[in-house]
Amino acid sequence: MRPSSAASSPELILASASPRRRVLLRQLGVKFRVVPSRVHERSRQRAPRRLVEELALRKAKDVARRNPKAVVLGADTIVVCRREILGKPRDHADSLRILGLLNGRWQQVYTGIAVVLQGGRTVFVRSVISRVLARRLNESQLRRLAGKHPDKAGAYAVQDREDPFIERISGDYDNVVGLPLHATRRLLQQAGVFPKR
Repeated sequence: MRPSSAASSPELILASASPRRRVLLRQLGVKFRVVPSRVHERSRQRAPRRLVEELALRKAKDVARRNPKAVVLGADTIVVCRREILGKPRDHADSLRILGLLNGRWQQVYTGIAVVLQGGRTVFVRSVISRVLARRLNESQLRRLAGKHPDKAGAYAVQDREDPFIERISGDYDNVVGLPLHATRRLLQQAGVFPKR
């Protein structure tokens, strides 16, 4: 008797506490559980693509060491504008500063994804970039928006219908939210979570 795919597929763990990533990953139709990583997100890396890949891999490896039989998915997102790398705002004042920098300008959103197996001995890493144009808001609008999204890179949430900040996206929308699904599916296929087509 041939084993079922559910029995033969390894357990999948999402190494992120982000509710947006959880919602996006469910769209792929895979079962998973959430085990947030406990690593810091500081790095000396200044190349955006390498930075998000490094941090995604660090998060995935941290959880994989504690769950060596599972497939672990890690992700990290940053925003880059005028060559400045923007992560989550430190406080309300930093949120206002970031929004002011992005206001009315094009920016790049990078998300790194890493899939780790065998406790960290096998890894698959990739990054995706989207270009995003912020709508120009006046000072009072920026102040109302500042501090509303302290847990998001760039201090805004493109998926929030009450957030008027983003005018246009060139590239994957789900990458801007925090998990590029096409690239994620490809890495999970390499890891054996999905059958390859």
